[in-house]
Amino acid sequence: PAGASGRDEWRRRGLNIHIICVGKLKEKFYQEAAAEYAKRLGRHCKLEIIELPESRLPEDPSAAEIQRALAAEAAAIRERLPRGGAVIALCIEGKPCSSVELSRRMQELAVSGKSQLTFLIGGSVGLSEDLKRQADWRLSMSPMTFPHHLARIMLLEQIYRACQIAAGTKYHK
Repeated sequence: PAGASGRDEWRRRGLNIHIICVGKLKEKFYQEAAAEYAKRLGRHCKLEIIELPESRLPEDPSAAEIQRALAAEAAAIRERLPRGGAVIALCIEGKPCSSVELSRRMQELAVSGKSQLTFLIGGSVGLSEDLKRQADWRLSMSPMTFPHHLARIMLLEQIYRACQIAAGTKYHK
């Protein structure tokens, strides 16, 4: 099973997690939550959160304006993508999974030598189809729609939970 060997691989090689987000956290409560999870994750992995500017769109953008914004954001994301590892795109059409499955998949990636994981969170109009096609894994947090700032906090909590599951702690109930 991936459990013990995944934990050993994380310890041996060190798990590196990059979260590339379109948009900055402006609200203090989001900033505080992100800082808390980043602090907690510091015991389990090396975490880097990269915030990229969101393209400005008019109040009622056309399909062409949305596509231009997505293309510009995708180009900025590609410039910051680390080499190697696995890329996980968060998108509504992705596959949902349980916290236990997320932990298992992260451990499996570590065992296969991909101890560098890069999660992508798009802006208010999502991620470009091209970026999603390039991802190793499309992950859905839920069939519901959430603000992308809240999705970042939810992702950080789930990554922390996955690390706790892998470590065998009682955090996950």
